[in-house]
This record gives sequence, structure tokens and C-alpha cells, in this order.
Amino acid sequence: MTVGVDGQVLRGGSRLVAYANFVKVAHTVFALPFTVVGLVSASRVHPLSVRVALLAVVAFGAARFAAMGFNRIADVRLDAANPRTVGRELPAGRMSLTEAWALVVLMGAVFVTASKLLNPLCFALSPVALAWVLGYSYAKRFTALSHLWLGLGMAIAPVGGYLAVTGAWMTPWWGLALLAAVVTCWGGGFDVIYSLQDEAFDRAHGLRSLTVALGPARAILTSRALHVAAVAALVGFGLVAPFGAPFFLGVALAAALLVWEHRLVVPGDYRRLDAAFFAMNGIISAVVMAGAVADALLR
Repeated sequence: MTVGVDGQVLRGGSRLVAYANFVKVAHTVFALPFTVVGLVSASRVHPLSVRVALLAVVAFGAARFAAMGFNRIADVRLDAANPRTVGRELPAGRMSLTEAWALVVLMGAVFVTASKLLNPLCFALSPVALAWVLGYSYAKRFTALSHLWLGLGMAIAPVGGYLAVTGAWMTPWWGLALLAAVVTCWGGGFDVIYSLQDEAFDRAHGLRSLTVALGPARAILTSRALHVAAVAALVGFGLVAPFGAPFFLGVALAAALLVWEHRLVVPGDYRRLDAAFFAMNGIISAVVMAGAVADALLR
């Protein structure tokens, strides 16, 4: 099993490869590191056990699989009509709708079960979280703010990581809200960048995005504003948590990488869009995670 040329798909004919590509498993590099940030943040006020860490990762993976799988089912006709996505598993016939539905239902059940094994609060919130991430699949049909819907869905990862350890909301309450704002603005911002390549298709099929609503140039400016807000929220969270120098070094590096990311995106020239979307944001989340983990280890 090897990584494909674009860095986002795996090559091979096994069912494992098909399942991995069905939900773009490579994109796990975006939100999973922030789950770790949530776990590490919570460990400052409550002991972190191996059992809880593993259950949190299982819950994250299952929820993400269910959400991405449901998105593929909801968009199967659109994917078949889009030259960029026609090769995905469902429109290409490498997976049946029945198999896809079975996987989504199974992973949804795994997510709820893992949440129940963590603590009562995670279990109580699991249906809400699942409904939100599944609901994203229809967001582009009625709102240009679908990018923020996706970002907030990604933000469940660090918040869930924190709640998995503590079983209670953070004190002060707005500390965890800041962490959610980090991922919401960061994820929403890079999803705006991702949407640039589908502007013509989305317009033709009545789908909504900030790129369609504002045009590429102003959509890119909006993405930049969201990323500025994400960095500001990350600094605020670091002060509230509180973290030390290693964490803020990671924040500084992440901010520099975001600046570089936006240098790669020019209206009308998307040759480097894949690097801006996938490579840079994967590195950014890893850098923030590394800063949080280093801070915890050096505490």
C-alpha cells in the first residue's frame, strides 16, 4: 500500500485501500493532531490514561469515517458529474451504496460506543456531534457558509479530546470555546481555498460557497481573515490553558506557515493549490500538536 502521486490517495486493489480512499484517510492529518492538543490540554488538570487516549482516538476515527462516508453517499451524483471527483469509489463503481451505508452505520455505532465508554458527558453529546458532522454533507445546498460548518465539525475533535479526559467543560468556559474557534476558523479558511477549484462546477449545479458568493479574489481575502482569527484564538487559548514557550513557538511556526500557504494561492492560478491545501495544513496541525506535546513533556 503506497501513497498516490497527489499525496491524498492510496494505490492498491484491496478493500482496505478502497475504504481508506473512500473517506480520504490522508486528510486525518488535519484534525487528529488537534485531538491530541485537546488531550494534552486536559492532562494539565486531570491525569491522562492510555485507555482514555485510545478511546478518544477511536471515537475521532469512527466519527470522521462516518462523516466522510455519509458525504460521499450524499454527493454521489454530484461526484459522478464532476471531472475532479468522478474517480471516487462510489461513482467509479469500486464500492456499492449498500456497502457504503453499512460502513457509515457501523462507524457511527462505534463512535457512540466509544463515547459511552469514555464518560457520561461524551456519551450525551455524541448524537449531537454525529448529527452535526453528518449534516455538513447538505450544507453547500443552502448556505455559502458551509466552510464554517465543516470547520466547526472539525472543532469537535479537540473539544472531544478535552472532554474525554476531564468529563467536564473547561474553566473558564471560554477557554475551550477559543480552542474550538481555532479549528473552526483554520478549517473553514482552508476549505475556502479548496473550493476555488470547483467554482465553475458549483455555479453550474446551484451549489453554494464563499467562492461562488464572493468571487475568487474576495474569497481568498476571507480565507486570510479566518486564518488571522485562528492564530489570534490559538494565542488566546495558549494563555488560558496555560501553555509555555514550546507551545507558543509552535504557534509562531504555524502562523508563518499560514503566511506561506497564502503566497501559494493566486486567483486564477491554482497550480499550487494542492500544496497549499493538503501539505501545508497537514504540517501546520502537526506543528501545533508538537508544541503542545513538547510543552507537556517539559512541564
